[in-house]
Amino acid sequence: MSIETTVAFQGMSPSPALREDIQRHAARLARFAPRLQACDVTVRRNENRHRQGNHYLVRIRLTMPGRVFEAGDVALPDRRHEDPYLAAHDAFEAMRRQLEDHVRIERDRARVQPPASGSLPET
Repeated sequence: MSIETTVAFQGMSPSPALREDIQRHAARLARFAPRLQACDVTVRRNENRHRQGNHYLVRIRLTMPGRVFEAGDVALPDRRHEDPYLAAHDAFEAMRRQLEDHVRIERDRARVQPPASGSLPET
């Protein structure tokens, strides 16, 4: 199942290769949580530095029936996010953890639900 994925670039020129990488990440999330409806991703160059590298911020917003998840948009203090691919990878990992928690909680909630009153057979 594919998910509608939109990718916006701010403060930088659009990169078809980065867009493809982001769409691959989104497709993996859709296989994990099939009820996902949309994935909006914003890639932004955070700083304009010449001597040290630019940092990239990747913001993800996932839409599911009755629920919205957001992750990313955090610059690490090290040089890891000077690479937009690593910034995207980290943001999607954070989103995956959120989805895993949500799916686990929903699954546990479905198991614990008591039967509706009146559904027990009378003896």
